Amino acid sequence: MSAFDDRFPPPELDRSVWTPSYLPAWSSRAAAAASYRVDEEGLRLSIPDDHPVWCPDLHHPPLRVSAVQSGNWSGPVGSTRGQQPFREGLVVREEQPESRGFVPLHGRVEVECRAVLGPRSMFSAWLIGMEDRPDRCGEICLVEVFGDAIDDRGAALGTGIHPFRDPALHEEFSAEHRAIDVAQLHRYAVDRRPDGVDFLVDGEVVRRSAQSPAYPMLLIIGLFDFPDRAVPGTVEPPPELVVRRVVGTGPPIRPPDGDPPPAQPPTRRTA
Repeated sequence: MSAFDDRFPPPELDRSVWTPSYLPAWSSRAAAAASYRVDEEGLRLSIPDDHPVWCPDLHHPPLRVSAVQSGNWSGPVGSTRGQQPFREGLVVREEQPESRGFVPLHGRVEVECRAVLGPRSMFSAWLIGMEDRPDRCGEICLVEVFGDAIDDRGAALGTGIHPFRDPALHEEFSAEHRAIDVAQLHRYAVDRRPDGVDFLVDGEVVRRSAQSPAYPMLLIIGLFDFPDRAVPGTVEPPPELVVRRVVGTGPPIRPPDGDPPPAQPPTRRTA
């Protein structure tokens, strides 16, 4: 068994594991860079007022993102080979060197975090295939919470599986209301096996699936803001996601075709 345990010790993010840019092949590492810092509590993602819109000429409605991902890869500039294409006709604008900081196949992946959200923001943690082959593209969502789905009784926690272009998977996702305060630290996790996936919150199984993507998957942790949902005349504090720890346990993790080339560090944007 191998183990991965990142408690985000200050002062710097471990660039051998994390790329602090969101799906940068479709723009660039600089244009998609996260606003973040690392302090005694862990990794602190934020979206300040001056944070740029992500892929402003391509993604509609407008979206602002601060995210980190534990693997990265793309084809050459001008190709269509990249991770999680969000519309038809996308081409790579900045080639991404292959990085496999934490890309497990089976075992547990757990994210301990807390979030401060407004009605127009959300946070999520999810696993996706590297898409080194087009069908290795499925998603396992550990948690997804929209600010407008939080009330005084708790929050709607999204979990499940999205197939995208993986013909071996089918859509299996829902957001169930739970008595939970997402502003407090909680542990969101999945246990992956060849025959299925369990979804857990604070060690309790809240969902089971008989599906399991049959390829290694990287982890993305992200904070999102939707500017078009702003209410005129109101001021919403900037959202924040604090990640205290990411843990992974499972069989030894090896890239499928030998050791990847060393990753080049992306441009860092700090809040």
